[in-house]
Amino acid sequence: MATATERIFTEFKEHSVAEFFKKNQQMLGFSGKTRSLTTIVHEYVTNSLDACEEAGILPDVTITITELDKESGKYRIVAEDNGPGIPEKHLGKALGMMLAGTKFHRYMQQRGQQGIGASGCTMDAQITTGKPIKVVSRYDAKRITCELSIDLKSNSPKVMNLVKEEGNFGSGLRVEAEVGDVKYDKSSFGVYEYIRRTALANPHLQITLNSPEGEKFTFPRSSNAIPPRPVEVQPHPLGLTTNDLIDFAHRERECRKLSSFLQERFVRVSAAKVEELQGMLPDIDFNKKPADLQWHEAERLIKAFSQVKWIAPSTDSLRPIGKEQIEKSLKNILAPEFLAITERSPKIFRGGIPFMVEAAIAYGGGAGKENGGVKTSEIIRYANRAPLLFDNSGCAITEAVREIDWKRYGLKNFEEEPMSVFVNLSSVYVPYTSAGKQAISNEEEILQEIKNAIMEAARDLQRYLSGKTRERDRAERKKAILRYVSQLSKDLSELAGKGTPEEIEKMLVRLIETKYSKQIEEGEDEKEEGGKNGKIEEEEEIEE
Repeated sequence: MATATERIFTEFKEHSVAEFFKKNQQMLGFSGKTRSLTTIVHEYVTNSLDACEEAGILPDVTITITELDKESGKYRIVAEDNGPGIPEKHLGKALGMMLAGTKFHRYMQQRGQQGIGASGCTMDAQITTGKPIKVVSRYDAKRITCELSIDLKSNSPKVMNLVKEEGNFGSGLRVEAEVGDVKYDKSSFGVYEYIRRTALANPHLQITLNSPEGEKFTFPRSSNAIPPRPVEVQPHPLGLTTNDLIDFAHRERECRKLSSFLQERFVRVSAAKVEELQGMLPDIDFNKKPADLQWHEAERLIKAFSQVKWIAPSTDSLRPIGKEQIEKSLKNILAPEFLAITERSPKIFRGGIPFMVEAAIAYGGGAGKENGGVKTSEIIRYANRAPLLFDNSGCAITEAVREIDWKRYGLKNFEEEPMSVFVNLSSVYVPYTSAGKQAISNEEEILQEIKNAIMEAARDLQRYLSGKTRERDRAERKKAILRYVSQLSKDLSELAGKGTPEEIEKMLVRLIETKYSKQIEEGEDEKEEGGKNGKIEEEEEIEE
């Protein structure tokens, strides 16, 4: 007779990662009809952009959405690009296996990270319509056409009806998926807004959206400069945890000594730095095998890392958008009245990962968002150039914006200002709050760096708004004085007994115009000097 313990464990079973995500689709961003559709488009677009950039191709992406059944929320989504395509032997795993891909295991800045996104879209099509996705991959004078689904129990791809052709077909990937329980709309969380924001942060991209309503929206590229290919890097000693160091050391198979392991597997660790560490930790044997490193020794090494002065991480591993490209893009799409852009130097957060923050504030013009006919502020969030539309309240970027005292920068109420705050975080590894990749975790180092970048841009906005206020006050004073010139001219003519009122009026107007012209020139000089001083003050504020 089975014991109570044995009876409990009769239901003990193993499950694949695909089965887990089938039951927890919301973790991949499939929650809510509008969000689910946007998530699918997001995954296909980010994959296209990553592939094109790594292949050195100016990306041209087309998204076509067709409504099939309004009542059940069934749509057909076609995503097509001009990228390098996917070879036949990798096609199934790339689009039909969770945690398989070219990104998860590499320290390289790309939009995708886990190797889940595109496979998640295949799974969603499968469980909402029962249909496989259709794929056409063109590469190396070949064209592969097939249907593809996922065996959820084994997390393995099922490739069906494969046709292989030889010929000059160019290159690119076309994915067609029929999905249910989704909805197309023009809200701030819909596909159109996602496409618009993608175009904002990727000026080298040309992207077209063919909507279910028959509308065609094309965002042409404003730059022909392809971002440099991402560089695979090694972690920086700062930011590593004890577990990170133990994990790296115990997996090491090439370096025979702890000293050479530190130099070979981490950036900025030279022979001189190893000697400095040895001087700080004389009882640790730096000639031992990395695999023999003990937990207590790793703890002491991590502590020593924090006491050594390191060179900042190289910018080679990071691919920011760049000031010039952000300016082109925001001016092209938002056409703001004022624009300030800041680009911070690289920093480090846990795991020894370098990151970099870019921020911009666009004010007036097309900046901000329409809310009942009134312009209000908006926060435009990005991670590695990919828009973050959802989970706004739980994101480090939103938190940083909320923590800033905007009154210090001449803004009475941030929520009611016609402005857009644009922030892009670039990193080899972005600490998302979930597999849906829609919000950045509130890591202390990242949160503070985002605040610093926004405050720098806000300083420039403050100077601009102060200048506008001064000019408005001058104009009002001038207008008030000119109001009395006519009467004053008559009175002066009568009292002096010479000169006509018209002659005196001309003289007075000339004097007033000269006075206010000088004030404007002096104001410009003060503005320029204030800019220099303001920059110094802001840097001091940031350091504090």
